[in-house]
Amino acid sequence: MATKSKISRRVKIKYRVRKRVIGSDLKPRLSVFRSNKQIYAQLINDDKGVTLASASSREKDFAEKKGTKTETAKEVGKRIAEKAKEAGIETVIFDRNGYLYHGRVKSLAEGAREGGLKF
Repeated sequence: MATKSKISRRVKIKYRVRKRVIGSDLKPRLSVFRSNKQIYAQLINDDKGVTLASASSREKDFAEKKGTKTETAKEVGKRIAEKAKEAGIETVIFDRNGYLYHGRVKSLAEGAREGGLKF
């Protein structure tokens, strides 16, 4: 078996997870994307194909803050939880998007839980 690149491995896992994880109006999907420097989170309604809320580490508030990428991810999790509360959303389905539940992805999830989201 040939060696696979990291990206193709992640995409394969992503599709395997996305077969089962579907966001609805009552329980939107909390999708996480992680680049080398930034982290992004979106609440997605897959029935209608719309993004209900989003938060990222590229927002102006985060540009001034100093800290590690893991700490920033936790703040992004809290921010997406605030935006979800404003939109009237309490429960979500977590989509780690093929990434391991570790490090920044785990930190974002913990921040969202601290912000009041249930999943």
